[in-house]
Amino acid sequence: MFSRVITIALTALVLATGVRGQPAESTGDVRKSVVKVFSTRHYPDLVRPWSRHPPDNVTGTGVVLEGKRILTNAHVVKYARQVSVQPFRSADKYRATVVAMAPGIDLAVLELDDESFFDSHGPAPLSDGLPNVGDSVNVFGYPMGGDALSITEGVVSRIEFAGYYYETLGLRIQVDAALNPGNSGGPAVANAEVIGLVFSRIKEAENIGYVIPIEEIRSFLQDIEDGTYEGRPQLFERTQTLENLALRAKLGLAKDTTGVMIIETRRDDPDYPLRPWDVITAIGDYDIDNAGMVKIDDNLRLQFRYLVPRLASDGTVAVSVYRQGESLMLDVPIQAGANKLVKFLGGDPPSYFIYGPLVFTPLYASFARRLSAEHLVRISNPIATRGGADRDFEGEELVVVPSPMFPHPITKGYQVRYAPVLAKVNGVKVRNLRHLVETLRDLEDEFVVFEWADKGTETFVFRRSEIMESTIEILELNGIRAQYSNDLRSTWLAE
Repeated sequence: MFSRVITIALTALVLATGVRGQPAESTGDVRKSVVKVFSTRHYPDLVRPWSRHPPDNVTGTGVVLEGKRILTNAHVVKYARQVSVQPFRSADKYRATVVAMAPGIDLAVLELDDESFFDSHGPAPLSDGLPNVGDSVNVFGYPMGGDALSITEGVVSRIEFAGYYYETLGLRIQVDAALNPGNSGGPAVANAEVIGLVFSRIKEAENIGYVIPIEEIRSFLQDIEDGTYEGRPQLFERTQTLENLALRAKLGLAKDTTGVMIIETRRDDPDYPLRPWDVITAIGDYDIDNAGMVKIDDNLRLQFRYLVPRLASDGTVAVSVYRQGESLMLDVPIQAGANKLVKFLGGDPPSYFIYGPLVFTPLYASFARRLSAEHLVRISNPIATRGGADRDFEGEELVVVPSPMFPHPITKGYQVRYAPVLAKVNGVKVRNLRHLVETLRDLEDEFVVFEWADKGTETFVFRRSEIMESTIEILELNGIRAQYSNDLRSTWLAE
């Protein structure tokens, strides 16, 4: 067992923050910068997208930053209606507001209504770089099992470039410190400086947790300086390693030529510089090995995509490519988000539109995960056949009906079956939810005809006057305040 948990009691404790067994350094300053975060979250109900689930009270941890701000995990405060923080050794709670959030990298910034808090709780010192594998680390937080500040001691066991949430890639640190619910958002400290923020643990394993390194934190803080989080750009091409000898022979690669092969590009553009079967041999001045790794320094090898945002310039990154016996230098465009058809909701409210007995929303990834893939395949539902695909055009969405129809006489003989995907309205192909709203708004036909993309749902035909009247009745009977989400208001009401 490499870990031990020490709970702060009435006396100041001294803990080692360097190599184990070396003289300890005081952690008093860090303790005063750590807060307990109380959050009341109201997650949206994606089956009834006009409503929310019952409130969920959770606790986490945060740490004071420069500029009178507090850093915590996005998942602690996502969809929070009320947030407060409690400092070390205090019963006082200070009301907080979420001012910036990046659910993908799991970071959020809080500000306090009462800034006098920061007069006695200064920022924690931040490290300038990464720790080394094997370095001792202390994790500060307020995990379940008690109210006092807890410190978990462990070592850095791994540093890697890997996936976070919502197809976000980033650097992460694995530690063997014991972590529990409530530790989320707590600082990890080495050599008396914060090296990162706790964000996850592996439930099936003992004493394996993950820390967002200070490098990712600084990038996030720099990104939100203009008030908007855009995310770090990446290459989203599918690649494979070049370890197989037959594959290398087909490509005509010399023994000393290493890199990764492009399987598929993400852009249907004849001018896009990368092509299938291209071999990316280097990014910038860094050679890529046959496992897709680059040497950062003598102690660290990382996946080559780690370097994309760090070497980017004017929206492109320079790569060396081997193509059919020719070596090329290419400037490849990069983007901050993947071009996925299925939407990630993140911390935003869902979009929805109620039209008579039907509720329409875009397909959200968290909703799609609840569905049976086997059943979707059986009825040829596009959620199964296209759920993992890229968009065919800018703004494309799968528009679904997430819930049964509201009961009403005009629905006689019709039934919504298992999240049908809308294909057409009065013969017009539906591009996205906003386009659906525009189409319904502008209809002048006597009948409204809904055609579906799956084989499990029949065509619905309604008299337009009757479905418009039923909408008002259904909203009143079900206590629904708005026919549409706020983002669609101006679209529906436009003349």
